[in-house]
Amino acid sequence: MSSIAADPVTLEIANAVARVTLNRPDAGNAMDAPLGRALRDVAESLQKRDDVRAVLLSGNGPRFCVGGDLSYFASSEDIGAALESLAGDVHAAVEAFAALDAPVVAAVHGAAAGAGLSLVAGADLVIASEATKFTMAYTAAGLSPDGGATWFLPRVIGHRRTAELAITNRALTAAEALDWGLVTQVVADEELRPTAEKLAERIASGPTAAFGTVKRLLNASSNATLHQQLADEADGIVANSESADGREGVAAFLEKRRPNFVGRRIE
Repeated sequence: MSSIAADPVTLEIANAVARVTLNRPDAGNAMDAPLGRALRDVAESLQKRDDVRAVLLSGNGPRFCVGGDLSYFASSEDIGAALESLAGDVHAAVEAFAALDAPVVAAVHGAAAGAGLSLVAGADLVIASEATKFTMAYTAAGLSPDGGATWFLPRVIGHRRTAELAITNRALTAAEALDWGLVTQVVADEELRPTAEKLAERIASGPTAAFGTVKRLLNASSNATLHQQLADEADGIVANSESADGREGVAAFLEKRRPNFVGRRIE
C-alpha cells in the first residue's frame, strides 16, 4: 500500500485501486483554490503510474461535493480571476481522469452539486446512496456551468434533460438519477462504500488497456462519423488483441478458465 495526503484531497493506492477522497468535510467538500490544486495534482499524478488500474472517487463527511465555495469567491479581491484559476485546476483534473486507462468509479452520497455534479457526470461508473440529491446549482447563483458539465451531461442524460437541470436547478433524487442514466446503481447508505470498493477492485483486476480504449471510443463517438468510429474501433481491437491481456483473454476463453489480466499499457 502507498499513500500521499494533500490536505484537501487524499490519495491512497492499494490493490491497484487509487482512492481519491475530497477532504473538506466541514465545508461539504466545496471547491476552493487549495482543493482545486490538490485535485489537479492527484489526478495528474495518476497518469504517471502503472500500478493504478481503477480509481475510486469519493467525498469525506456528509456530502460528496457541494460545488464551488461561494464564500471563497466572495472574499477574493478579483472574483473573476479566482474563478478562472479554480476552473483551470478543476478542468485539468477532469481531463486527467478522462485520459486514464483506469476507469473512474464515483461513490456519491449526501449531495452532488455544481462542480460536484460535473465530477459525477465525468466518472465512468457511479454508485449512489439512496438519500443522495443531485443539482446543477450554477444559475441559482447567477453563474454558468463548468467542470465539463455541458460536455458530459448531454452525452449521459441528453440535451433536453441537461437544459432542464441547468435552467431550473431542480434537484434529482438518487432514484431519478438512476432512471435518467446519471448513476449506475443506487444502494442503501450503509452499502455505498463496500459496494463501490467491490466494484473498483473488480475493475482493477481487468484488462486496463482495453478499458482505456472503451473510454476513448465512447468519448469520441458523439462527434465522430460512422466511418471514423468504425476505423477507430478496428484500430482498438487490433491493438488490444496483440497485447498481453488480449492474448490472455482469448486463451482463457478458449480454455474455459478465468483470465489473469496484468493491466499493462499497450506500447
